[in-house]
Amino acid sequence: MEMDKKLQDAINEQIKNEIYSGYMYLSMAAYFEDDNLPGFAHWMKLQAKEEYEHAERFMNHLFDRGVKVILQTIDQPPIEFNSPTDIFEKTLAHEQLVTSMIENLCDIAAETKDRAASIMLQWFITEQVEEEKSASEILENLRRTKEKGASMMMLDRKLGDRKEEEDED
Repeated sequence: MEMDKKLQDAINEQIKNEIYSGYMYLSMAAYFEDDNLPGFAHWMKLQAKEEYEHAERFMNHLFDRGVKVILQTIDQPPIEFNSPTDIFEKTLAHEQLVTSMIENLCDIAAETKDRAASIMLQWFITEQVEEEKSASEILENLRRTKEKGASMMMLDRKLGDRKEEEDED
């Protein structure tokens, strides 16, 4: 089945958005490295890697369907942040934005009756629930610690223990 042009364009746009997300998380990792919070930096680097894997998943779907992947210009991410709490507020807001983008793709897939894309997108819907939950939990922990003392160091250590997730196809 040939993919609708509107859906092709929207998925190519989402590839750009996923790569931008990874780029943004690398910028946040750099902030944490500069702030001597290696655990937070580690968490963000793994988050960036996941976003690049998401872009690749979208690319592979297009390749499998015989659709040309058109890589687009990536904007520079923010480089200045006020605090770890500020970063995780931005992270949660960004993940909520990505969720709305994925939901829009689902709507286009349904509108164009593209069941293959709809099935592929279900993985992303589940992933976004996890992404928002993770960012929300860390943000809540930061608010509780008020970014002070031993609690902050314990949270940094906990985030440094994050393991790379296995690809769940």
